[in-house]
Amino acid sequence: MTAITNHIETIIKLNPDYTHMDAVYLTNKLLNLIGDAALDLPGDPDPLKNLDLMVQAAQDNGKIPDSQSARQILESQLMDFATPTPSRVNQLFWDKYQAGPRVATDWFFALSRANNYIQTRAIAKNLVFPAKTEYGDLEITINLSKPEKDPKDIAAAAHAQSGYPACALCLQTEGYAGRSNFAARTNHRIIRFLLGGKTWGFQYSPYAYFNEHAIFLDAIHEPMVIDQSTFENLLAIVAMFPTYFVGSNADLPIVGGSMLAHEHYQGGRHTFPMAKAPIETQVEISGHPHIFAGIVKWPMSVIRLVSADREELVNAAEHVRQVWDQYTDESLDVRAFVDGKPHHTVTPIARRVGSEYQLDLVLRDNQTSKQYPDGIFHPHQDVQHIKKENIGLIEVMGRAILPARLKTELAEVQKYLLDEANDMKPIHKAWADQLKAKYQWTPDNAEAQLQEAVGRVFARVLEDAGVFKRDEIGQKAFSRFCRTL
Repeated sequence: MTAITNHIETIIKLNPDYTHMDAVYLTNKLLNLIGDAALDLPGDPDPLKNLDLMVQAAQDNGKIPDSQSARQILESQLMDFATPTPSRVNQLFWDKYQAGPRVATDWFFALSRANNYIQTRAIAKNLVFPAKTEYGDLEITINLSKPEKDPKDIAAAAHAQSGYPACALCLQTEGYAGRSNFAARTNHRIIRFLLGGKTWGFQYSPYAYFNEHAIFLDAIHEPMVIDQSTFENLLAIVAMFPTYFVGSNADLPIVGGSMLAHEHYQGGRHTFPMAKAPIETQVEISGHPHIFAGIVKWPMSVIRLVSADREELVNAAEHVRQVWDQYTDESLDVRAFVDGKPHHTVTPIARRVGSEYQLDLVLRDNQTSKQYPDGIFHPHQDVQHIKKENIGLIEVMGRAILPARLKTELAEVQKYLLDEANDMKPIHKAWADQLKAKYQWTPDNAEAQLQEAVGRVFARVLEDAGVFKRDEIGQKAFSRFCRTL
């Protein structure tokens, strides 16, 4: 079968708005995009390999220029035919929801993978391994899925003047063709739902960091904020989608995520290491005797609240947030305000456990100092060779998202540890020398030992981000704070 014929079969399989009666119409639509010379182009039974053949044919036929963004824009356009319209996707989703939330999310997730919106092939390039620590098995990911910038696209982006869509999380990205400095989204679909009396959207992340990595986004482009409505929203979402957790990045720079300009949450069907961590000290929350609360055994400073009563859980969480918002402990460089500027917030995470709701509140402080210009409660300089970026929601829960550079850099570190010729970066030398002195290194154990060492560094990264440290002084201070609750 030809590439065109194969793609039409994919379209009909995924999009109920088309049948075989539409084959001629679809053939002409596809030829318009990739060139008439592609009519007899040999195809591949794998839909994504078939997609590659058509994109290459379009480039060979002069229909698109030789650039990464042009290829991605065409890929998205070709898969848009296989994707029902937004109104149809929403109708199908909510129809399936009547049979159960999991039925609806399974269908939407499968569609988002099959139509290549979720970049499954790119995600498969990521390196993922567990790391045993005193806090349980942390999850280490070296993120190779997002493609490097194409120099041609970088040059073109310098001249691309557009404020539409306002950001990558806006509803206006649905169906957007893309440009040199903005990802192609023609095949993108967003489920609409009401949250707190406002319209919100639900979609999947194209470069998922974990299973069914979902994004819940405000229909209005407005800055992130953590307040009582945040807790109400998170619990409402896990009530709506009980197999998903959902959490929010903090709303301040340094301790927040990379997209503070647009209110959104992240969730999915994955159990993170922090969710498995036990309560080590029970805590009483004043005015909320029916809430079970406690300090979680975790490198960061986490208070877990548990109740079957959503309203009381929200009120208890808001009480904790308000107390932390004003709390200062000069002995630990913990300050709620400096020169009138607020520095305290929380990273909240909600999940269902049977008939009960759990709400984890991670205490955050975004101060900087002369000693720690990147953040007092941020990865310190001696671990930034592994992780320098913000510690956002996903890392907080125990899954490291490490930069792609580490794939090649760690390979050179391993050679150094084995006394082989290497091109190790100087930033890793102090760490590598410590490892060389402490452990025996052989070709058989080097990779596993180095991965364990990376895991220990990530645990230290999280400890750096923790407000109340895991030593005796820090834990006594944490208890002092909890007594104010």
